[in-house]
Amino acid sequence: MKKSLLIAEDEDITAGLLRKLFSRPDLELHIARDGAEAIRILDSQPVDVVLTDVKMPGADGLQVLGHARKANPDCEVILMTGFGSVEAAVHAMKLGAFHYVTKPFDAEEVVRLVDRVLDVTRVKRENVQLKSQARDHWSLTNIIGISDPIRNVISMIRKVADTDSTVLITGESGTGKELVARALHYLSPRAERMLVPINCSAIPAELLESELFGHVKGAFTGAHMARTGRFEMAHNGTLFLDEIGEMSPHLQSKLLRVLQEKSFTPVGGNKPVLVDVRVIAATNKDLDEAMRKGEFREDLFYRLNVIPLRIPPLRERPEDIPLLVEHFIKKFNRDKGRAVEGIRPETMAILRQMRWTGNIRELENVIERAVVLQGSGFIEPSDLPDQPQREGGNGGSAVPTLGEDGLDIKQATDEFENGLIRQALARANGNKNKAAALLGLKRTTFVEMLKRKQLDTDQ
Repeated sequence: MKKSLLIAEDEDITAGLLRKLFSRPDLELHIARDGAEAIRILDSQPVDVVLTDVKMPGADGLQVLGHARKANPDCEVILMTGFGSVEAAVHAMKLGAFHYVTKPFDAEEVVRLVDRVLDVTRVKRENVQLKSQARDHWSLTNIIGISDPIRNVISMIRKVADTDSTVLITGESGTGKELVARALHYLSPRAERMLVPINCSAIPAELLESELFGHVKGAFTGAHMARTGRFEMAHNGTLFLDEIGEMSPHLQSKLLRVLQEKSFTPVGGNKPVLVDVRVIAATNKDLDEAMRKGEFREDLFYRLNVIPLRIPPLRERPEDIPLLVEHFIKKFNRDKGRAVEGIRPETMAILRQMRWTGNIRELENVIERAVVLQGSGFIEPSDLPDQPQREGGNGGSAVPTLGEDGLDIKQATDEFENGLIRQALARANGNKNKAAALLGLKRTTFVEMLKRKQLDTDQ
């Protein structure tokens, strides 16, 4: 995409020189001979950089500057001025001009300056695109599911994302806690600032304090230079404290003080640093049990648990498995260069009956393996790892987990029966006589059941 430059100059000689300097294939060049024409161009054309004289008929350079900033805040303006107007140019810098040059100017210096400003606008435009992509990537559309438990999660995210309230995300490993944290950030007013994640269990306790709060030069052996901590990096943004339950009691005390006072002191320092940070914490640990054992501070828990958000395990939302499988097949087809078309019903039946102790992360790994090894066609039961298949074979007799909101026993019973029917058909390779015998049913009863449940693939 070409970069765009607008030159506003009423003097013939200067306008001609600038036209010659910037008439090149990589630039879309616009020439205005007075300020009013420059403003019309700004209203009708996308412009990256404006190079304008200060004194012009129609409208002066300061008016062009003001209009450019309104028409396109990412547009940068360079002012050209005679020696007598330097003071006005300095004033214009305070109003938002990028730079100014004095006449008569050095042609090479002007070209270098304009190229530098064009690069600045390119980087700004790329940053805007990257932030937009990040918001799209981590938006609610990436939290996949239609089940009531996941709908409740999405509803809660919508309610609290635009606040600064601290959120404590709980859930088993692999349920998508970081995905929820990112959605909370990118749907918030802080989305333009940084989301800074840190895994409290992955960093030794003696180093975590420096990671969080930074340190000054000479604070300890090996501290050869000062270091900025994660809290300061997240200023005006969001800090995501993953696995908060693994934080040492000493650091829990410091974290509590930061949350209360909105300031901290770097390791080895004596000057407090003020920060405006939204904190989102997550854990797969039972913090109630940790508090009873004295491993987690009760006062910190209540400071973090302003908005509790529980992410359900995959076994509480089996109706979401087909959507997740479809998502992962598309993802790994794209990432791994494969062309898998879908998954067999009998394979899906096995997946729906599994316990999924590793939750979505485990399901993702299973589908990645199947897509890579199968390459094309449909994922068959034989494409699943041995362990999941064994769990699937036994999973039909497992009692469904009763969630906090209870469950629909008729629906659970229906899903239980459907799972057994699909397993029987899979083991019988589609032979209804054999499948009926596996379930201890007459063939006619089994066929009627298939029709009633709309599971008869031969219809």
